[in-house]
Amino acid sequence: MGWQVTVDTDKCNGDGECVDVCPVEVFELNDGKADPVNMEECLGCESCVEVCETEAITVIEV
Repeated sequence: MGWQVTVDTDKCNGDGECVDVCPVEVFELNDGKADPVNMEECLGCESCVEVCETEAITVIEV
């Protein structure tokens, strides 16, 4: 099992909170938006979801 991480770029404000809080560095900021470039590393902890003020991130078990 793994985790699918998606970012709604229309909602993302690019503050980088998800980048800072993720313990396994799933996210990078690209063009001012969060990008889940290392999704395969996701632990499913949803820390990114909790800190995202704009509710732009979803984490789904696959």
